[in-house]
Amino acid sequence: MSERYVLDLREVAETQVAAVGGKGGHLGGLSRIEGIRVPDGFCVTTDAFRQIMAEVPSIDDQLDQLSRVNPDDREAIRTLSARIRRTIEGIAIPGDLAGAITRALGRHGEQAAYAVRSSATAEDLPTASFAGQQDTYLNVVGPTAILQHISRCWASLFTERAVIYRRRGGIDHRTVHMAVVVQRMVFPDAAGILFTADPVTGNRKVATVDAGFGLGEALVSGLVNPDVFTVRHGEIVARTIAAKQRAVHALPDGGTREAAIDARRQEQPALTDAQVVRLVELGRRIEAHFGRPQDIEWCLVDDDFQIVQSRPITTLFPIPESGDQENHVYLSVGHQQMMTDPMKPLGISVWQLTAMAPMHEAGGRLFVDATRRLASPASRAALLDVVGRGDPLIRDALETVLERDDFVPSLPDAGPGGPPARGASAPIETDPAIVTGLIERSRTSIAALERDIRTKTGPALFDFLREAFEEHKRVLTDPLSMQAIMAGMEATWWLNDTLREWLGEKNAADTLTLSAPDNVTSEMGLALLDVADVIRPHPEVVAFLRGVESIEDDAFLDELAKLAGGAEARDAIESYLDRYGMRCVGEIDITRPRWRERPTTLVPVILDNVRNFEPGAAGRRFEQGRQKAREKKRDVLSRLRALLAEAERLVEAGVLPEQEDIFYLTFQELHDVVRSHQVDDRLIQRRKDAFRSYHALTPPRVLTSDGEAVTGAYRRDDAPAGALIGLPVSAGTIEGRARVILDMGEADLEAGDILVTAFTDPSWSPLFVGIAGLVTEVGGLMTHGAVIAREYGLPAVVGVERATRLIRDGQRIRVHGTDGYVEILP
Repeated sequence: MSERYVLDLREVAETQVAAVGGKGGHLGGLSRIEGIRVPDGFCVTTDAFRQIMAEVPSIDDQLDQLSRVNPDDREAIRTLSARIRRTIEGIAIPGDLAGAITRALGRHGEQAAYAVRSSATAEDLPTASFAGQQDTYLNVVGPTAILQHISRCWASLFTERAVIYRRRGGIDHRTVHMAVVVQRMVFPDAAGILFTADPVTGNRKVATVDAGFGLGEALVSGLVNPDVFTVRHGEIVARTIAAKQRAVHALPDGGTREAAIDARRQEQPALTDAQVVRLVELGRRIEAHFGRPQDIEWCLVDDDFQIVQSRPITTLFPIPESGDQENHVYLSVGHQQMMTDPMKPLGISVWQLTAMAPMHEAGGRLFVDATRRLASPASRAALLDVVGRGDPLIRDALETVLERDDFVPSLPDAGPGGPPARGASAPIETDPAIVTGLIERSRTSIAALERDIRTKTGPALFDFLREAFEEHKRVLTDPLSMQAIMAGMEATWWLNDTLREWLGEKNAADTLTLSAPDNVTSEMGLALLDVADVIRPHPEVVAFLRGVESIEDDAFLDELAKLAGGAEARDAIESYLDRYGMRCVGEIDITRPRWRERPTTLVPVILDNVRNFEPGAAGRRFEQGRQKAREKKRDVLSRLRALLAEAERLVEAGVLPEQEDIFYLTFQELHDVVRSHQVDDRLIQRRKDAFRSYHALTPPRVLTSDGEAVTGAYRRDDAPAGALIGLPVSAGTIEGRARVILDMGEADLEAGDILVTAFTDPSWSPLFVGIAGLVTEVGGLMTHGAVIAREYGLPAVVGVERATRLIRDGQRIRVHGTDGYVEILP
């Protein structure tokens, strides 16, 4: 029975992560690959760890305390985690467990030197590497020392850094267990790291090798700069040979020490070119086995490579599946839609069913394949023109790819798909009635959809929705609609280009288009000012709203009506929700909760409006026009409500545990579940895990089929040194306090503040009435933030890379909306 505590590495399958942890599973898999040498050893399994944890009942109370502590309270985490580590290290290893480990040492050489390495069950996973979170001990000699270091490895599951890492990843401490890998020590001439994909650009065709003398610990700890080799298609295409002054070596009696490298060797490469190429070939073999790019730790002993660790590179953005081996260039849909967060499978599949062009999914985001547009000289010029005006970073990234003559094929004609080319639609007559007619047609279509969908349930609902999706696409692709859209864009471009030539004035159209009527998005923000006017005279209502986060959404409006003035306030909010309740943050994903479903989302904005404005502000700021229901988002809400009704029936039938599980199924998969009343619970859980991991990925504007994220750059020299460069989208200059806000529900704005955020979509419009300027990381001339900033006359710069990290909340900044840059003031 005690042998379940120990498994020889060569007995371990990579699927046994629950027993041997991520590192142990990968080492077991590596040892089975032909031609790959892995140092011999064994794993002390998670069963041993569980037995140790069961030895001390008080450990449960300590874990409870750790799970309750505020994740931002570093001091409390440091104290509690240290106490847990001391507890674990103080537990005497039971005799049967110690005996199993000692017998394993006898098989591999009891007095040999070993590396004792932590291997947690949440480690070296495809979605999270946990690199460096637990401990490794090198050159440990003798059974007594090895048992002691195994205890230290168990305890290292609760290092401060590991605890914080799990909290940030939403991983319960109790669900993670620790195995320990005990391997024969390797005494290398050189060691280092091999990435089978470029860890910076993501290019899967490029491998990089970091190498130094002695043990790899010198590189991992930052003691020395490594030699760096870049390999593509079996050839070294770049190299940097560092001056390696020190190395880490093993001591005869155990442990390690730093040592100076002979001056004559310091600038010699740690590997020959032939060794580098051979190492990358081994890496490609390992990558093929595991099915994804790998981060590999290697050692060189007498011209022979030994692999001591391999784990997936978790920071790479996935590549859309193309179904062929051709080169492809993908454009991010999220950067055009101002929503770069990941979407759930149901939201993605509905978008794919309703989009005008084929949409490819990767990392929870959508992409359009622009390869054919780029392949033809005529369509290429048009595409570069239209995307360049909207987002110069995308244009520069595309031009970077096009400069590689061999990547994009040359074709005579462009195929369908991709964004509309500038000037592609025929000119439209100047007749305001065209837009009026389009709005009325949309209102009629939405009303019919809302009426008819109420009678549909079960499989019939899905048939109805498929027909509605086709109608949706037909309306969107109507040439008249596209002509009207392009007419507005062409007019704006023409005005800006011509007036700059005639008058020397930049972005004149920003002023000329102020307060344009029938802009539903801008009216949405002003309408919330009217709600604030109703609430402001009632102090009891205002006080109630300040504490509303503690009240369930379902009870919020009913509770409000019991207060003096509350009925009037409730009616004002209900009226607002009747008109705009289908909106929400990230609304292109239909799985996101709408304002009607979660009205407390609006409370912080209402309170800001009560505090920052006087009565009648909406009327004074904007000439209120008639409300036009031309937004297509209403039909999305209707679809979502109908699908949630189906989900509720599935929950009542015991098919699903909870309604929102349907969000992790595609539209077709949900249709099948409704028809069969059977669901794959494991599929839903895998999708949930993947969705959580996607939040850690930053989607690129342009992505190639090699996996390279091409970022682009602003080719400008007209901004002062140190300024943050972006795209000018709304003229004017403003100076004020920066408020860095990533969640609209946490907004706390005062008059004169400048909103700094990653991106905005229409749901952010209510914030725009109370700010003085705007800075975003994502966006272009015609995206939401730019349009509403111009509507309200707010200086705005968008497309400012890393703005939310480079600008601190509360800093004073100056936004140059005419010239497109932001200054951080002293």
